[in-house]
Amino acid sequence: MQDRSPVSVIDIGSNSIRLVVYEGVARSPTLLFNEKMLAGLGKSIVTTGKLDPDGVSRAIEEFRRFRALSQQAGAQSLHVLATAAAREAENGPEFIHRAEEILGTEIQVLSGREEARYSAYGIMSGFHEPDGIVGDLGGGSLELVDVAGSTMGDGITLPLGGLRLKEMAEGSTQNAAKIARDEIARAPWLKEGAGRAFYCVGGTWRNLARLHMSVTKYPLQVMHHYELDPQKHLAFLKRVARGDLEKMRGIGRVSKNRRALLPYGATVLLEVMRAMKPSKLIISANGVREGYLFSLLKEEQRRSDPLLSAAREMALLRSRSHIHAQELAEWTGEAFRALGVEESEDDARYRQAACLLADIGWRAHPEYRGTQSLNIIAHGSFSGINHPGRAYVALAIMFRHEGLFDDNLSPEMRQLATPRYAERARLLGGLMRVAYLLSASMPGVIPRLKWEKREDGSIALLIPRDRADLMGERPLGRMAHLARVTGLNLVLDVARE
Repeated sequence: MQDRSPVSVIDIGSNSIRLVVYEGVARSPTLLFNEKMLAGLGKSIVTTGKLDPDGVSRAIEEFRRFRALSQQAGAQSLHVLATAAAREAENGPEFIHRAEEILGTEIQVLSGREEARYSAYGIMSGFHEPDGIVGDLGGGSLELVDVAGSTMGDGITLPLGGLRLKEMAEGSTQNAAKIARDEIARAPWLKEGAGRAFYCVGGTWRNLARLHMSVTKYPLQVMHHYELDPQKHLAFLKRVARGDLEKMRGIGRVSKNRRALLPYGATVLLEVMRAMKPSKLIISANGVREGYLFSLLKEEQRRSDPLLSAAREMALLRSRSHIHAQELAEWTGEAFRALGVEESEDDARYRQAACLLADIGWRAHPEYRGTQSLNIIAHGSFSGINHPGRAYVALAIMFRHEGLFDDNLSPEMRQLATPRYAERARLLGGLMRVAYLLSASMPGVIPRLKWEKREDGSIALLIPRDRADLMGERPLGRMAHLARVTGLNLVLDVARE
């Protein structure tokens, strides 16, 4: 994107330190470069009151590399955030001073309240109209905050980060459960989250979800907006909390450092669930870093839809005409209404995103346009969309390229999409197949294609008279396919005037 200036954020956590270079400050930020180190700064803070000396030495050396990488990536600014361990350790100020000298910029040592706020902003950045409790589990602390749309409610910081809890519990998950229960009792407002979502932020919970994906053989390895049913998967969480990990399918995908903290992460999650009784657990790839970037946006930008913002950018970068893509999004809304198809708010958002992304595979070999498009959408770093929604969008584009009646196309996406979204994708793909043959993928024609309900019960799509030559055998054939999908009497005709 030509209007962007790269920006770097370094997040100094109690367990990990990460550098992320973003393409720019945007509603749906794109990563240019991402690297982390597991320093374990806070692993002995309970007993010594100080940052781990080996972790400090390794971190200081790594900061030189992080600064060089930031400069190499062309970042115009470098923002450094430090969380629980750095703000609480006796030698934290000394460590921060040394780091500032190397990085050449001031480090923001976040208070617990600030950390909770940026965690909440991270969820607002990555989800459309979130509603629930955000939990950000780091190495040193757990931040809990209530979020409803763009409104942030009560928040609290608890000393329940994985490294700290392991040390306080002296390696006993039974002790850890009692400590977590006592600490979580300090947030009585958690019960207000009953029946709402719990948003899981932080590396330990992401690795817990990664393990769950392996155990259940989940078909889409995308972490953001991965959902777990609290009751259905209670046995899994209890098994992890017991530390019964070595024979679990996929445990090798979790680093040994993270593996040691999984029982404590599961223990904290179980205690949150006991106090809150959420309807679902939702994993977030966004956290404090994305929340900090979100705080830099203007209010108008914050209110925009993260999914549609990203889809519009992709259309601008990869479609033959981003204007055509926007026309298609508007026209398919008219088509759904004409055909009597009702949409929820999310249904409409996903349909619009599919239209904006419908032409991103046009440069691929014709035999692979559908597959390439599906892979980009299914595995892309989109936010503001759940996994069934991803499958809906991806399948719609696959149908647009591959045809409507091959039931062997992408069984994994069909499984994720649910039968309702799978059929909705077929319908949307059918509309696209008609529209692209009449527009040649260029703007100007689609807005003039109008629907007309006729006395004989048919529904006609009318081509403007001055574009009558667009009528032909192939558009008529594709309209017949669309009629077969809908079960309606659909015809393609030329307008009288």
